[in-house]
Amino acid sequence: MLTLILLLLPLLGGLVTFSLRDDKAKICALSFALAELVAALVAAFWFNPAQSAWQLTFNAPWVPTLGISFKVGMDGISLLMTLLTAGLMPLILAATFRNTYESNGKLYGLVLLMQAALIGVFTAYDGFLFYIFWELALLPIYFICLLWGGERRVPVTLKFFIYTLAGSLLMLVGLIYLYLQTPAPHSFDIAALYATNLSPMAQNWVFWAFFVAFAIKMPIFPFHTWQPDTYTTAPTPGTMLLSGIMLKMGIYGLIRWLLPVVPEAALSWQGFCMALAVVGVVYASIIALMQRDMKRLVAYSSIAHVGIIAAGAMSLSYNGLQGAIIQMLAHGINVVALFLIVDIFERHDPNRHIESFGGIAQRDIRFAVLFFIVVLGTIALPLTNGFVGEFMLLYGIFTYSPVMAAIAGLSIILGAAYMLRLYQKTMMGNTNTLTEGKTYIGKGETAVLLPCAALILIMGIYPKPVLDLAAPAVQEIMRLIGG
Repeated sequence: MLTLILLLLPLLGGLVTFSLRDDKAKICALSFALAELVAALVAAFWFNPAQSAWQLTFNAPWVPTLGISFKVGMDGISLLMTLLTAGLMPLILAATFRNTYESNGKLYGLVLLMQAALIGVFTAYDGFLFYIFWELALLPIYFICLLWGGERRVPVTLKFFIYTLAGSLLMLVGLIYLYLQTPAPHSFDIAALYATNLSPMAQNWVFWAFFVAFAIKMPIFPFHTWQPDTYTTAPTPGTMLLSGIMLKMGIYGLIRWLLPVVPEAALSWQGFCMALAVVGVVYASIIALMQRDMKRLVAYSSIAHVGIIAAGAMSLSYNGLQGAIIQMLAHGINVVALFLIVDIFERHDPNRHIESFGGIAQRDIRFAVLFFIVVLGTIALPLTNGFVGEFMLLYGIFTYSPVMAAIAGLSIILGAAYMLRLYQKTMMGNTNTLTEGKTYIGKGETAVLLPCAALILIMGIYPKPVLDLAAPAVQEIMRLIGG
C-alpha cells in the first residue's frame, strides 16, 4: 500500500499545482515533493534489506482477461531508485525558485506528474504496467522542453520525442511477444516473463527490441544524438529531470527487464554492446574536452558516465551490477548539482562560455568550495560518491576484458581534464566584469548544493548501506542470468 501512496502523492500534487500560479505553485509543488520524500524514507524504514523478494506490494486486477494487473512493489534496486527520485525532486524544484517561468503552475505540475510516472517505472511488477509508466514519463518532459525550452526547442524536442517513441514501440512489440510465450492464460507478470523459454533466435530479436529502447533512453553511442541538443535547449528543471533521473530508466530497464528475460542473448551480444558503450565513453569525453559551452560540456560528460555504467552492467558480473546501481545514484546527485551550477553561470552569461568567467573564488568562496566538491565527485576522486561506483564498474569490465577496462578508464583522465579546466577557468585567475563585486549563490542555491555536497562525501566515505540494500536484489538478478 505504501508503494501506491508513493505513486498517488505526486499525481495528486501535479493536479493541484496545475490550478495555481506564481509563488503558490512553487510552494505547493515543493510541499508535495517533500511529502513524497518523507513517504520514501518511511518505505525505506519498513523495508527489510535482507530479503530479495519484492516488498511493500500492491496488487489489483486491471485487465484480468488479458492477464494485466496493477502490481507494484519494491526490492532493493527499486527502493534505491525511488529514494533517488524522491530525494532529487525537492532539490530540482528548489533550484528553480530564482528563475521566472511563464505559467508556473503548469510547469511545476508537469514536473510532479513526471515524478509519478518515474516512480511507476521503478516499482512496476507487471510488464504492461511498466510500459504504460515508461510512456507516461515521456509526455511531461516533452511539454516541459517544448513550452519552456530555449532556441530551436521545437525541432530538438521533436527529434527527442521521435527517438524515444520509436524505441518504446520496439519494446512494446517485444513485450507482446513475450506475453504470448507465457503459458495460457497469458500474463504480463514479471515472474511469468522471466520464466519464458525462448529459442536462441527469439531471444536475440527480443534482446534488440528491448536494448534499443533502453539504449536510446540512457543514451549510449550511437543512439545518443538527441541528447546534447535536448539537454542544452531544455529549461533547467527539464535538464535536471532528464539527466538526474530519466536516463536511469534505461539502465534500470536493462538490469530489471532485459538481462533476466533473455540471458542467453545478453551473453551472446555482451561484447558488442560493451564495445558500443566503451566507444561512447571515449567519444563523448573527447567532445566534452573541446566544448566552450559549459552546458554542452556537462551533457557530453553525462554520456561518458552513462557509457561506463552500461558497460559495467553488461559485464554480467556481480561487481558490475552493484557498481551500476550505486553509480546511478552518484551520477544523479552530481549531475543535478552541475546543471544548477551551469544555470547560475547562465544568469550572468546566456551563452554559458567558459572563458567569460574568472576569479569567482575571490568573490564567492562558498560557491567555490561547493563547486569543487561536486567536481571531485564527478571525476571520481577517492572518498567521493563517484569513486565507489566507477571502481566497481571498471572492475566488472576488467573481468570481461582488461583491454576494454583500460579504454574505459581513459574517461577518468579525460573527465578530470575537462572538469578541472571548467573549474579553473571560472573559479581561478583574475576577476572581470562578470565577476567583479558579485556574489553568485544565495541561500536558495546553497540549500541545494549543500545537501548534494554532503551526499557526495557521505556516499564516498561510507557506501556500505547502499551496497547492502542492493545486494540481495543483485544476487537474485545474477541467479536469473546464470551468473
